[in-house]
Amino acid sequence: MIQLTNRQARQFLLMKHGLLGEYRFTGKQGILDFARQVGCIQYDPIDVCGKNAELVLQSRIKGFTKDMLAELLYQDRILVDYPDKNLAIIPVEDWPYFERYREAARQHAKRYPEMEALIEQVRAHIQNHGVLSSDDLKLDGNFAWQSAIHWSGGNNASRSVLEQMYSTGELIIHHKKGTRKYYDIAEKYIQPNLLNAPEPLESELEHHKWRVLRRIGAVGLLWNRASDAWLNIWGLKAEQRNEVFRQLLHEARIVAVAVEQMKDILYCRAEDLPLIEAVLQNPAPKWRCELIAPLDNFLWDRKLINELFGFDYTWEIYTPAIKRKFGYYVLPLLYGESFIGRAEVIAERKAGTLVVKNVWYENDIKPTKQLRTALHNCFENFALFNGCETISIASMNG
Repeated sequence: MIQLTNRQARQFLLMKHGLLGEYRFTGKQGILDFARQVGCIQYDPIDVCGKNAELVLQSRIKGFTKDMLAELLYQDRILVDYPDKNLAIIPVEDWPYFERYREAARQHAKRYPEMEALIEQVRAHIQNHGVLSSDDLKLDGNFAWQSAIHWSGGNNASRSVLEQMYSTGELIIHHKKGTRKYYDIAEKYIQPNLLNAPEPLESELEHHKWRVLRRIGAVGLLWNRASDAWLNIWGLKAEQRNEVFRQLLHEARIVAVAVEQMKDILYCRAEDLPLIEAVLQNPAPKWRCELIAPLDNFLWDRKLINELFGFDYTWEIYTPAIKRKFGYYVLPLLYGESFIGRAEVIAERKAGTLVVKNVWYENDIKPTKQLRTALHNCFENFALFNGCETISIASMNG
């Protein structure tokens, strides 16, 4: 078992994510390298100052632009939209590992006998007219549909049929305009050896091992306890999770990590041992100031972040306005090895202005000249990322 101080554990996580020291990831190749490291990046369509996946990448990828991600998804087709930890972006080579979910969606369709005729209409429309969204084809149908593999549902027949065909892998998202999704036939874009590959891991246990190992890689350090980091891994209850951890340890694919003053043992992937070794040399990496996405891989287990960093973060977007402590869309602020606070930032794109509505520092943070300079540089980079030419800073609270 590896023994780490609290600071070493924090350094390991931050360096693993490319959030501490010089940028580890650069340009489109950096996006791809990071996506393969974490397995999936959570997608959310809300765009106050960048969508969640874009926010994840802008904090880590040197020279990142939103177009780079769009190109990897919709031109190069090396990344693909598909549910993983909720709605997500995954490397296309991982497509076969989700075949069991597509098969579940195919079986699920049998509950909706009226769906097959509507699916035929969609196929005919795409064949005759090409890419379509739910606005392009008004299908008649009066049934309440719910996706088998994510939370989409409702009474809109056109949207339901497209989402169902997306769930089974017959359609993929061709591109997006804002929040609107446009679909096309998957076989036009995904190589047959991936698209039609059989389930690589037939036993549920082996599938669970693959998913858990992938989620540990997505966060960096995780514990064997209930966690949002395990969301949407079907059938992974405590009993199954315990067996998965037991086998991964026995196979030396994960390593136990004890952190000072933490009751629970954490685990990292065996391939991250060189980074652990580097951290044990007590490096002094360069500090950066970054705004962190609300659904960032780094924050998937907020209880873990609270224990390691002493930072309590809640995304208040679904909290009634009267009960919010901070704001609708507030991002954590990372400086060096600590969370120093949070900021509410709005990109007013028509005006070309990034509005920093508020910054709330943590109680023990003193805004030194060095910190203020780093924060200003962070906002300048963030304005550039959002295509804003000017910055308006409204308030800074201690």
